[in-house]
Amino acid sequence: MNQKEIEQYLIDFHNKDIPRVLKRDMVIAQTGKIKAIIGPRRAGKTFYLYQLMKELKENKKQILFLNFENTKLFDIKFKEIEEIIKINERLFPESGKPALFLDEPQNVEFWERAVRQLFDEGYNIFISGSSSKLLSKEIFTSLRGRSLSYLLLPFSFKEFIQVKNYEIPKLISSEQKVKIRRLIDEYLAFGGFPEVALEKNEEQKIKNLESYFELTVYKDLVERHKIRDTMLIKWLIKSLTSSYTKELSINKVYLTLKSQGRKVSKDELYAYYAMIEDSFFAFYLPKFSHSIRKRESINKVYLCDVGFTKLIETNEDIGKKMENMVYLELLRGKKPTTEFSFWKNIQQEEVDFVIKEGKQIKELLQVCKEIDDGETKQREVRALLKAGKELNCKNLYIITEDYENEEEAQWLDLKAKVKCIPLWKWLLK
Repeated sequence: MNQKEIEQYLIDFHNKDIPRVLKRDMVIAQTGKIKAIIGPRRAGKTFYLYQLMKELKENKKQILFLNFENTKLFDIKFKEIEEIIKINERLFPESGKPALFLDEPQNVEFWERAVRQLFDEGYNIFISGSSSKLLSKEIFTSLRGRSLSYLLLPFSFKEFIQVKNYEIPKLISSEQKVKIRRLIDEYLAFGGFPEVALEKNEEQKIKNLESYFELTVYKDLVERHKIRDTMLIKWLIKSLTSSYTKELSINKVYLTLKSQGRKVSKDELYAYYAMIEDSFFAFYLPKFSHSIRKRESINKVYLCDVGFTKLIETNEDIGKKMENMVYLELLRGKKPTTEFSFWKNIQQEEVDFVIKEGKQIKELLQVCKEIDDGETKQREVRALLKAGKELNCKNLYIITEDYENEEEAQWLDLKAKVKCIPLWKWLLK
């Protein structure tokens, strides 16, 4: 450890303003545990640390930010992290015992040992890092229940419109509604990654998304898991991207690869898909079952951001993007006791989202771009009514592109109220 470089790093930090950031909606609980910010690459985890630091400073709290990607902190050993903190307290005695913000700590071998030691000494600790080495499962294992993990996704629609400097009025005029529709169209087209949302040039937006895709493939998957068949993992992740909102069939993937002459077992495929989920590139939604033991290994696939569909689509499917957006918004507001699934009966009728809190089914959600067509509306409503009866749920919703209404729906002897709500309004509720 070069002490002079460390001292210079600390002096520079204390004399530098915290970067200005857009305040994110995610709230960190006031708890004595270590707070770990996890999520997809480029979702804004480091800038969220800046937000938390700024809030503490405004409340006259002392902070220390150690960015382990800074060149002055290269080659630091885990035992030296505590030494750095002692140097900080010697140089800035008024700082006392500061709140510690550790960015990319996985660059230090055995970093979790230092974090455990500092936690036991009473430090308030926040950590964040790339999803390739700082995953929730690994944090839970290495820190043995001392930490709480928070998933930070790309911008929500509320955050997106803040970036666009637009405030939603309480009473919305026709002209303002047109503006909101333009914003939701852009959000559906390119997603919510902060850098993409702030970029005005569409070609550059796509280039950014391409670079994120490559980072996930090579950093979070190939390098981290030492995967030799790079082409296979790239094919798998592109295949997932092209089939988002659909059910994932490992058997179909296996047969497709077999027909192409690729030798890969089903067990290997399951392992690869688990790695993709661990990278936060995609999420898997299970099929609803009352019994955990009887749950089938059928999952629907959702992407961490719909912007990635720009890399594989020729004809954009707005309805699928809407459904993916709804899933991500549900994930943002998820409570520890909340479970999500999709419902499907033997007639293959389907409800997109079953929201369960504890033992109670709270809501059933369908997502449908347009329900002007009588046959489409009947199909969506019929599935809701059947699922509502089976699951004893009366809160039935259809999220649409623009249609809004509440009506008494009926199919045969089934009858219930169904509320239709535009996507933008549901995202802003």
